[in-house]
Amino acid sequence: MSLAFIFPGQGSQAVGMGAELADAFAAARDVFEEVDEALGQKLSRLMREGPEDQLTLTENAQPALMAVSLAVMRTLEREFGVGVEKAAFVAGHSLGEYSALAAAGAISLAETARLLKLRGQAMQRAVPVGEGAMASLIGPKTDVALAEEAAAAGAKVGVCVVANDNNQGNVVISGAKAAVDAAIEAAKALGARAIPLNVSAPFHCPLMQPAADEMAQALAAATILAPRAPVVANVTARPTNDPEAIRRLLVEQVTGRVRWRESVLWLANEGGVTRFAEAGAGKVLSGMVKRIAPDAEASPLNSPADLEAFARTL
Repeated sequence: MSLAFIFPGQGSQAVGMGAELADAFAAARDVFEEVDEALGQKLSRLMREGPEDQLTLTENAQPALMAVSLAVMRTLEREFGVGVEKAAFVAGHSLGEYSALAAAGAISLAETARLLKLRGQAMQRAVPVGEGAMASLIGPKTDVALAEEAAAAGAKVGVCVVANDNNQGNVVISGAKAAVDAAIEAAKALGARAIPLNVSAPFHCPLMQPAADEMAQALAAATILAPRAPVVANVTARPTNDPEAIRRLLVEQVTGRVRWRESVLWLANEGGVTRFAEAGAGKVLSGMVKRIAPDAEASPLNSPADLEAFARTL
């Protein structure tokens, strides 16, 4: 049995996430304290108590989700003797790629928290609120080809691209608001349902270039080591353990497509992964994995009981 740890992205946040882990394990509390200290803010209190609109802000949601993922991983290692080395690969969805890198020891916890805080702020700064948009195209007919056709129709109005290839039946487009609106109409005509997403910026599209430039500067100064397990990168859907490649790919990821479907397919086929463990808040990725690679096992790890049951099976 080959294992991959996977790490969720934005949208999985919820008030109260990580609280049960912190109450049960000192290892989880230590992670939350380290992140608070690195950021100079009581992020752990915001995670536990809300308000939700503050937690959902990109600059808070990104480091908060990473903190929960790392609390899971550190608890597994300290309390149950299950380290990241048990995995053949790690991968994360968008900001989850930073969680994967931190879990694999490529970037320190404190530096990852600061990078994600900046990433959230830079993405917010890149496009004025209301000028960008994202939409989820869903339904049995929805695949990348349909989404690209819809995005091409939108691109006649302004910037519009496929941002997230999540799984068959779930593809996200992103760009200028008028262009995304046009793409939504095109998608409906092609037989997809289209749901505008409640996001503060159009992520993973060329409009994010100012944020990519900011992240390039920050990542150039960051210490990145070879990860203890290869990381399957969002923009290539292929593994790497080269620090300089990781640095470059994290910059490209800001404007590039999240190739999650392709990443899971690579892991399940070429990578030989039969078991996916989703470390962190929610269970969104586990659902995606089951749709992409139905023969693989996928389980969320976010409660003390989840961690104990998982550790017993290894």
